[in-house]
Amino acid sequence: MSERLNRRTVLRGLGVAGMAGLAGCSSGGDNGDGGNGGDGSDGDGDGDGDGDGGSTDRTLRQGVLMPETGDLASLGTAIRDGAILPFAVLEDDEDNPFELDYTVGDTQTNPNAGVSAANNLNNQGYPAVTGAASSEVSIAVYENVLVPNGIVGCSPASTSPAITDLEDNGLIYRTPPTDALQGEVLSQVAMEREDASTAATLYVNNSYGQLLSESFSSAFEENGGTVQTTVAFEQSQSSYAARLSDVLADDPDILIVIGYPESGIQLFRDYYSNYDGSLPILVTDGLQDSALPSEVGNAMENVKGTAPLAAGPGRDYFTEQYQNEYDSEPGVFTSQAFDATAVCLLANAAAGENDGAAIAQEMQNVANPGGEEVMPSTLGEGLAMAAEGTEIQYVGASSAVDFDDNGDLQAATYQYFGFEEGGGIRTIDEIQYS
Repeated sequence: MSERLNRRTVLRGLGVAGMAGLAGCSSGGDNGDGGNGGDGSDGDGDGDGDGDGGSTDRTLRQGVLMPETGDLASLGTAIRDGAILPFAVLEDDEDNPFELDYTVGDTQTNPNAGVSAANNLNNQGYPAVTGAASSEVSIAVYENVLVPNGIVGCSPASTSPAITDLEDNGLIYRTPPTDALQGEVLSQVAMEREDASTAATLYVNNSYGQLLSESFSSAFEENGGTVQTTVAFEQSQSSYAARLSDVLADDPDILIVIGYPESGIQLFRDYYSNYDGSLPILVTDGLQDSALPSEVGNAMENVKGTAPLAAGPGRDYFTEQYQNEYDSEPGVFTSQAFDATAVCLLANAAAGENDGAAIAQEMQNVANPGGEEVMPSTLGEGLAMAAEGTEIQYVGASSAVDFDDNGDLQAATYQYFGFEEGGGIRTIDEIQYS
């Protein structure tokens, strides 16, 4: 269970499964009503509800929901690491005046498991959550737990356009761009880089896959191309040979594959077992896994892809800190995860209390243009300024983190990438889009 934190120290996250039923024992936890601290408690265990926007004598509390298991596990654990990296950075930052508390929950890449994990975080009184990753899981979590309980959600990886129009009471944000943009980028790459005039899409049967397939198809056809076939597939199947046969029946110039690594391994094994590997294939961020070629058993030279790229002013600092903390290279959505947590913490400091509605009101204020610039390297100082009421602007590791009225980013940079022989991701080009 949690323990009282000394200033500038961090409670390392316990999985929520290990915390279930222990909410009343958490020092920074709920106030006895099982809610999110919305009754005026500041969540630091003293129940004085300071909430004056100027006090730093309290604990900033943040939940994290990530797929540590399931179809997205190979990417989700790294994204989780990005989400909790701000706590490690702040632990060593003498400018940080706050105590910090976080807990990680495993969504298992499953909407039902995600809702259960989110309920555990709600019961422990966390007013804001970094997560989830899968759009399908995020939508379930937002609609069933976060929005009804007044909890802020900021996803670093959920890109479905469906999230834009959620009835979210201003509580939901995200640090990656919507797939409404990525569909345009995919279309541009397919036509201009791969010289394709016909295409087919093979997509995971959920909100992420379906809407990104639709976004690509709409953009491709608006630009004069023809989408011959769209085929959905289910996760974690033993064979995808039949689905591949269906989607390739009309011999398209290019195939778009939208999915996750666990299913992608079997899908590409089936592809290379039955086809010569000459067809250009474009994948999306969900399949940007450097280990994919080795797991598939093929160099995958005909496969390229697009994904949101870390291109913010704080990218170099973030990369250095990630390498130092985890002894590995950051991957897709890891910088977006850092930024999601950082913005939530800054908004919490500005709000003056662990209350979701108060934090939501500060999300754009601490991120959008105007005020003193705060970067990942000056996050501790930024927390102090936010608490004092200083106008700040967070410019992050992944982007400038400029939110529109829907909580979406207003501009983004995409990576056009390929797979390295023997493992790794290589950048072919960077594409600016807004």
